[in-house]
Formats: sequence, structure tokens, C-alpha cells
Amino acid sequence: MTAYRLVDDGSLEVTVADLGATITRVRVPDPAGGWRDVALGFDNEATYLDAGNPYLGATVGRYANRIAGARVVLDGTAYRLDRNEPGACLHGGAGGFHTKTWECIDVDTSSVTFELVSPDGDQGFPGRLTARARYAVTGDRLTVLLTATTDALTVVNLTNHLYVHLGDHGDSVADHVLQVPAVTYLPVDLAGIPLGYTQMVEGTPLDLREGRCLDLLDDSHPDLARSEGLDLSFLLGGLSFLPGGRGMRLAARLEHPASGRFVEVHTNQPALHVYTLNDVTGVPALRDGRPARAHGGVALEAQIPPDAPNQPGLPSPVLRPGELYSSVTTWWFGQTGTTRERLMTSDGVLARRRPGQRRLPAAPCGTRWHSSR
Repeated sequence: MTAYRLVDDGSLEVTVADLGATITRVRVPDPAGGWRDVALGFDNEATYLDAGNPYLGATVGRYANRIAGARVVLDGTAYRLDRNEPGACLHGGAGGFHTKTWECIDVDTSSVTFELVSPDGDQGFPGRLTARARYAVTGDRLTVLLTATTDALTVVNLTNHLYVHLGDHGDSVADHVLQVPAVTYLPVDLAGIPLGYTQMVEGTPLDLREGRCLDLLDDSHPDLARSEGLDLSFLLGGLSFLPGGRGMRLAARLEHPASGRFVEVHTNQPALHVYTLNDVTGVPALRDGRPARAHGGVALEAQIPPDAPNQPGLPSPVLRPGELYSSVTTWWFGQTGTTRERLMTSDGVLARRRPGQRRLPAAPCGTRWHSSR
């Protein structure tokens, strides 16, 4: 397992490993001095290969999230995929991209590019897929570019499974505020498979458009009670307001009011899957020997929605020979109240937030999220 430390101007330091093209550390400056690691991770390579690893920081594929019945039909031909979860293929199967050692094909002080060739029939998926993952640090931003080409008709949906915790890693994320500017989400069955229709967030605890303390989510909605936390895909719209973010949209803002740390996620993908590490059964100890705890991190996964190969109403994940799959996601790590946060500009125009867009709640969140797991 070879790791690469990426840094630009000292505003952000990211470490990425070739095993699973995995983000192992994200360190941001601490106003009190020193650095703060805001990514969940393990101490050694063997733990990343443990069956209990909940994909910490990994690039997942060939298809992120779930495919119902572990089966896809392309041009009338059915393909049986690896069924690594009851009733579904999850994150590309047990031998998915997170378990592979990617080849480093380009690296400098602030960026690294990995390549992985997935053979025809890998985990049941058709076609020889060549995937690339590029991680680039620019100032206080991390941009993840995931691309793929194929020699035969296939499906592809790549994402990074970074878990973020902006506070003390021994605590839950109950004291974080999450904003997702989505009008609709995908209700799911008990297996986490979309039911085939969208649901408006308005009037529900899942309305995160203005920001909501995570401890307020609890079991206040059937789709939260099902998984004892967030494990849902939100459908995105609108535009990104990051400099250079043309063709992108704001997917989420996660803030830790007690410290003022935040991260914004901008992407060109149609959906954001939010998972709050609800089940830690079998998860190995995290970095520095800390036990994993339920709700101990937030994964913000920009992607095509789950089970899209089997649901025509969702964006298509089909990739054909001669086409290029391209997923771009930018993570902006910052501190509230700083000049940089207030004056993010694009082409000389102040564009930090949309006119009339409210700031996230400044009051501390409570601690209603408790778990015996």
C-alpha cells in the first residue's frame, strides 16, 4: 500500500493510497494551532482489506450503491452480478474497486492519478472497463475526477466513500449541521432499494435545504427509522457557486458549529447519497485504536442513483464503447467567518452563496443521537 501526500499552499493536506484509490487522511489547519484530521481511517493496510471495512475513503465501483437482485439487463442480455448483500450487489461486489490496488500513472506535489483495468466479467459486469481516479488539491479544495471507458456495453457509477467528522472523532456527528439543497429524495424498501418513485422533502424531517442538526433526524421519519439514521439518495438540481464550478451543482454543506469547521461538496452528478455510518457491526477499530461508533461519520457520495440500471425513470448509468464516463466532485474545507469563506469569487463576481440563501443555524446542536452499538 503506497500513500501519496498532496498539498498546495498549506490550506489542506490530503493523503491518498493506491489500495482502493483510498483517501486515508484529510488534514485542515486548526485555529488553535496544528492540524486536524477530519477523515475517518485505519492505522494499517490490513484493516482496509478487512471485510468489516465500511469503505472508508475508498473509490467504489464498478457500480456504487445497490443494484436490486444483483442483476442487470443490457440489450436483452441478463448479467448476474456478485450478490454481496441480501438481495443486491452493493458497491460493485465483494471484490469491487475498493479491494484493488490501482496503478499510479501520474503524481506531483498536489495531485495523483490512478488507473485500474477491470476485466470483462469482473464481479459479473460485462466489458473491459478502464477507470481512472485523479485527486488534486488546490488551496483548500480537493477535486476528485473519476473517469471510465469500456470496450463493450456496460454500466458504471463511481464515487468516493470518504467519511467526514469535523469534530472529535470519538463523538457522534449529532452536533453537525447538514444542508442538502434537494427538493426530492428516493424512498427505499427494507433492503435499501428505491421504490420507483420520488418523494418531496418539504414538510418532512428530510427537508435539509436550509440546514438541519443531525441529532434532530433520529427516528422522526420512516426512512430514518428503517436504518437508524440517514442512508438515502437526494436528487440534485441548481448550480455550483465555487470558482470554476461551471457545470457543477452544490450537493451539500456539512458544518460543525462548535469549531466553525465546514465542508461543501459540489458535483456534476445527479444525486447525493448520504450515509451516517448507522451500523458498525464488525467494523474494526479506527485510527489510533478508537472503536467505531454508530453515527461516527458522514459519507457524502456524489453519484448516479442506486438501482438505476433497473429503473428507467432514473438517470442512465449505461456506458458504450467510444463514450467517456466522467464524475467530478470538489470538496471545499473551510472555517466559518473567515475572509475566504465570505469572499469566494468567480470571474470577479461575489458568488459565495445564492441571493437570499440563509446561513446554517449558528446555535449548537443537541445530543439526541444515542446508540448502544
